[in-house]
Amino acid sequence: MPAVQAISERFPLGSLCPDFALPDAVTGRIVRRDDLQGKALLLIIACNHCPYVVHVIDEITRVGNEYLAKGVAVAAINANSERTHPQDGPPYMKALAEEKGWRFPFLFDATQEVARALDAMCTPDFYVFDEKRRLVYHGQLDDARPGNGRPLTGADLRRALDAVLEGKPVPSPQKPSMGCSIKWHPEE
Repeated sequence: MPAVQAISERFPLGSLCPDFALPDAVTGRIVRRDDLQGKALLLIIACNHCPYVVHVIDEITRVGNEYLAKGVAVAAINANSERTHPQDGPPYMKALAEEKGWRFPFLFDATQEVARALDAMCTPDFYVFDEKRRLVYHGQLDDARPGNGRPLTGADLRRALDAVLEGKPVPSPQKPSMGCSIKWHPEE
């Protein structure tokens, strides 16, 4: 079945990052929101199979690892239903994170509660919270999409992270993320 495209733009700026405690697919340890200490917090909604994520995965790796080294707390979260999309389950998440050399956790939101608390709609999606854990950026990585020929730069996300690190307001406008819809659990 082809991917269903979605646009994510519902979680309002200024919102507090929801609390969470999720397992890291690589280490198996539980990571809590408050374990992720830094000058800012970057949450990346991602998965393994989405063509939009696959298209930008190397830039996600660069941005995540680079800003982790600058003092930003970083975590990727996968909320896709393992029941309907087993290729997005923890064993595959671990393989992807290890293959890409992620130095940040790849958390599995099996209940999908964190994704719902963030009003997440698509993969990939990017949330930047300031040091007080208030949302200051919710949007796209950059203008690159599968097949549009635009270069992967991470420009929008980098601009937001740099502003937070410099103590400046995040530039506007913030373009919403576009990607595959999150694969919600089927209603039972």
